[in-house]
Order: sequence, then C-alpha cells, then structure tokens
Amino acid sequence: MGEHIQLNTTRTQCIGAYVARPKGTPKGGIVVVQEIFGVNRHMRNVTDRFAEHGYVAIAPAFFDHVETGVELGYDEAGFRRGRELVGEISFDQAIADVASAAESIRSAGRIGCVGYCWGGTVAYLAAARLAMPSVSYYGARNVKFLDEKPKAPVQFHFGEKDTSIPPEAIERHRDELPDAEVYTYPAGHAFDRAVDPHAYDAASAKLALERALAFFDRNLGGA
Repeated sequence: MGEHIQLNTTRTQCIGAYVARPKGTPKGGIVVVQEIFGVNRHMRNVTDRFAEHGYVAIAPAFFDHVETGVELGYDEAGFRRGRELVGEISFDQAIADVASAAESIRSAGRIGCVGYCWGGTVAYLAAARLAMPSVSYYGARNVKFLDEKPKAPVQFHFGEKDTSIPPEAIERHRDELPDAEVYTYPAGHAFDRAVDPHAYDAASAKLALERALAFFDRNLGGA
C-alpha cells in the first residue's frame, strides 16, 4: 500500500519515511512513531492500518540519522542495537522530525501523532511541543516529561502487566493530566505488536485501536 520517500530535517541530511495513503479523500494525517526497532515490517503494517481507516499515515525513519535502513528483530541483538540507536537520537531531534513529517502530509488536513514504546513518549511530546492530537502506547519514558503539559488532546494506552511501567507511573498520568484519556489493558508491554507472539494481545490491541481511531476521528475532523 505504501511508498518510501525522503524527508528534509533540521540537520544537513534527509531521512527516509514510509507513507501510506487511503482510498478517497483523507480524514486527516497521522505521523506514526516507531518502537526502538526502526521502521520494520510491523511499523509499516501499523502505518498501512491507519491508511485503511482513512488517514494519510507517515512513519519517519528516525534512525537514518545514525544508520540507514534499520529494521531490527525482537531478539536480544535487536533489543540491544535498538537501545543503542535511540540513545543517539535526542527527543528534540525526534520532535523536529515529527514536525517535518507532519508538514510533508499537510495537504491531508489536520495532523495527529501516534507512537509506540520509545515512540509513545515522542507522541506525548508532540502533543506538548507541537500541539498535535496524539496517542501514546506504553511510553515508558513519559513520566520524566509530565511537567510539559499537552497543548492538544492526548490519549494513553498501558498494559497492566507491563514491568517497565509500574502502576504508580500510570497513576501519575491520571493525577498530573486529568483531562487526558488513560486506558489500561490486561496485557504486557508492546501488546499491539502483532508480529511478536510473546507480546501481542489481540483483544487488548483491538480495543486500543478502536479507541485510538475514535480519538483521531474526534480530533482530526474525520467524525
């Protein structure tokens, strides 16, 4: 469904991005922010999924700043390399790349953001710094940024069995962001990762997607 394009960045280089477009007039646009594994098959599937629901969706390849074409697996080596790569991409740079990606699909209408794991925190910061309606899936790094209040609606999804995000961290989202939508599911971390049988929880993923789509329909003008 999608195609690969190049995005301008605030640095001297371009980075890649995967773009998927819906049939007919789009409801708006969504910037899809990856986990720590790059824009791999799973993230392309996620991007295609939002296009199937009527949005122009774009997934910037943030790791292109360091290494081109990164697509990691979910084994020990993939986790290790992914953590190394996100350590070289600052959140400031990631937010600048989200802004560039949003501008590249501006003709779709209002633009929102959705992110997963590392990308879940980037999505939260997109709401706080770029005023983009955003959906954050299991962002383990969110807590240290909760003092940056969102300038647009934000929705959170967490797994109740996620050992990287304890219940007290989830409660801090509710306490410090009383206007935000905060949902929990009887699942672990990365429960939306359909290509990973060790993490995926189909029922939780289905319900979270329904809520995310309803959120974007409300906030991007698709309803």
